[in-house]
Amino acid sequence: MTIKDTPEEWEVRATQTPFVGNKTSVRTDDVVMPDGSVVRRDYQVHPGSVAVLALDDAGRALVIRQYRHPVRHKLWEIPAGLLDVPGENPLHAAQRELYEEAHVKAEDWRVLTDVYTTAGGCDEAVRIFLARGLSEAEGERFEAEHEETDMELSRVPVDELVRGVLAGELHNNCLVVGVLSLVAAQQGDGLDALRPAEASWPARPFES
Repeated sequence: MTIKDTPEEWEVRATQTPFVGNKTSVRTDDVVMPDGSVVRRDYQVHPGSVAVLALDDAGRALVIRQYRHPVRHKLWEIPAGLLDVPGENPLHAAQRELYEEAHVKAEDWRVLTDVYTTAGGCDEAVRIFLARGLSEAEGERFEAEHEETDMELSRVPVDELVRGVLAGELHNNCLVVGVLSLVAAQQGDGLDALRPAEASWPARPFES
């Protein structure tokens, strides 16, 4: 048996959107189960996101510390942001987020991994990129607002992040998945064997 996720869509008898927010909404679907019963499923509709594990020449990852109100924590994270424009090229979005949150640019981009963050209750899909060949970006720094005005920036050795993940001290989804995927790739076929930055992404199709 091949261990691979496959697309499938069960019949939806009815659907409604009881809540529409600024960036996301909540949808309620009446879904036909394999036994013929109809079950109501509520889930968050999300535009999708990108995240960037930016690795410098010293083997340190660029991380930010930011307040996240839903979990009442300041979390260490990797740069990330929403796909604000339908069909937006995720690489371009990732480059924008790295510039805005860290004022950094990168020469080498690869796809590290693609994930559904909470498939049981949200349709959010995230593409996590690996960025290398880092340097200071030109131009003025992006003007921060809201939670980002209190944001901290640091460069941390990957080994230290792995220790923090396994010790239960670091919890951000993209940081955890990104760091552990990086180590797996390094110990496997190597970082240069990762998918190219423009690899297709069925979860969020885009134009080059």
